[in-house]
Amino acid sequence: MATLTLDAVRKSYGDREVVHGVSCAVADGELVVVVGPSGCGKSTLLRMVAGLETVTAGTVAIDGRVVNGIEPKDRDIAMVFQNYALYPHMSVFDNMAYGLRMRGMPRAEIKARVDRAADILQLDGLLQRKPRQLSGGQRQRVAMGRAIVRDPKVFLFDEPLSNLDAKLRVQMRVEIKRLQQELGTTSLYVTHDQVEAMTLADRLIVMNQGNVDQIGQPLDLYENPATAFVAGFIGSPAMNLVPGRLENGGAEIDGAMLPLAGLGSAETGRRVLVGMRPEHLELAAEGPVKVEVQLLERLGADTILHGRLGGNGTILTARGAGTLAPALGERLNFAIRPEHIHLFDPESGRRL
Repeated sequence: MATLTLDAVRKSYGDREVVHGVSCAVADGELVVVVGPSGCGKSTLLRMVAGLETVTAGTVAIDGRVVNGIEPKDRDIAMVFQNYALYPHMSVFDNMAYGLRMRGMPRAEIKARVDRAADILQLDGLLQRKPRQLSGGQRQRVAMGRAIVRDPKVFLFDEPLSNLDAKLRVQMRVEIKRLQQELGTTSLYVTHDQVEAMTLADRLIVMNQGNVDQIGQPLDLYENPATAFVAGFIGSPAMNLVPGRLENGGAEIDGAMLPLAGLGSAETGRRVLVGMRPEHLELAAEGPVKVEVQLLERLGADTILHGRLGGNGTILTARGAGTLAPALGERLNFAIRPEHIHLFDPESGRRL
């Protein structure tokens, strides 16, 4: 097993810097997920770890050894791609064994490693099939099997589930988590899907425009987002972020006064972004947050309500019970507990 350490890693293409001094450490056996929107630099970061992109500045170290100038094949990593990258003319067995053959490994050991990986991934009866004879989920299992047989120090996953349908993605998330826990291999996983990130990660790295906004355990980021970006990106449905102003120990949004007890004091009149998660808004006859219902999403156990806040036109989202069934245009009142209110600076986006 191994550790993975990034120290002030930067990447530039000409005069344009796309990764701005990322530092983080992945512990032995830990699964760290890098999450963020398209174009934030997460895949570029992963490719620098793999050696597929050069590092402009900073260092990448695997098990304490700086690997900046080392070829990908000599870094002792294995990568699982979004598009599977299987050889279409080879059987499942040969796809999984190919890298080991190139390294000159004895046939008996190759067979033992492939058989073990096939058993772990439930591919035993598929070893003689070609990729075209497999489902998307089975192809992704083969791609993971090819990584497992190498017994690398570090697994790198580049959006491996993006090509699968919703049901298969859920199944494969369970498989990847089980597999990583069973093997205990240090892993760096890239995705734009925050649900995937929350369910898989031991820790999350949230990237925004080439910068790291926050690193921490999934629930820490959910409960205490460091920036408005993290607050809006982590959680589904996304956190409501409403312009407001601090007044008399509370936060005023569109004429509604929200209490801020226990959240610290700040100067009266200061402009803020008020963050409220949809699941923390509670129906209340005398609640200060008044919403005109615009749209309902009926999900069975839950109902997602989208409505217009007061007179300023801001759209607010609330999550309620599946039995919630107001008429469109109906006005509802919501309340929120002080400990569930988040405040951010509207200029910098940093948490107050």
